[in-house]
Amino acid sequence: MNGPTILTLMRIVLVAPVMICIFMDSLPARIITIVCFVLASLTDFIDGRWARHDKIVTDLGAFLDPLADKMLVNLTFLALVVLNIVPVWMFGVILIRDFAVDGLRMMAARKRITLSASKFGKLKTMTQMITITLILINMIFGNEIFATINTILLYIVIILTIFSGLNYLYKGRKLVL
Repeated sequence: MNGPTILTLMRIVLVAPVMICIFMDSLPARIITIVCFVLASLTDFIDGRWARHDKIVTDLGAFLDPLADKMLVNLTFLALVVLNIVPVWMFGVILIRDFAVDGLRMMAARKRITLSASKFGKLKTMTQMITITLILINMIFGNEIFATINTILLYIVIILTIFSGLNYLYKGRKLVL
């Protein structure tokens, strides 16, 4: 157990208040949702850099980090689908990509090959987190211009999701074939 792994575990713990408060229709709950989501997103940015910088990358951390990201992002997207803010098909694309990449990673792991996160995958995750944050903020203000920007960002998320998924499949094509 090291500092970066503790940050990753904090991200997992912060998913609970996000999931509880996102469905409450009050200003304090919306603010708690945003604060917890942003804090959790920041731990993703910090923990990986910290682990690589101090050379304390562990198998536990390598396992928990993508799991924590998927819990935070996918559960929040699911909540936004339930709230009719994000179209279900967009969530479906994100989920299919994640299942495909995870399956590929499991196939690689069986052959003792590590498929590490690509720059495209990291960019996708960062864009997802920024987009979700802006959507959560707009849940407070309800601004039409902001809603349009969020829709554009969602399409960018989908493009990055598909592109990063195809990139992983290309990198792991020999495992599949």
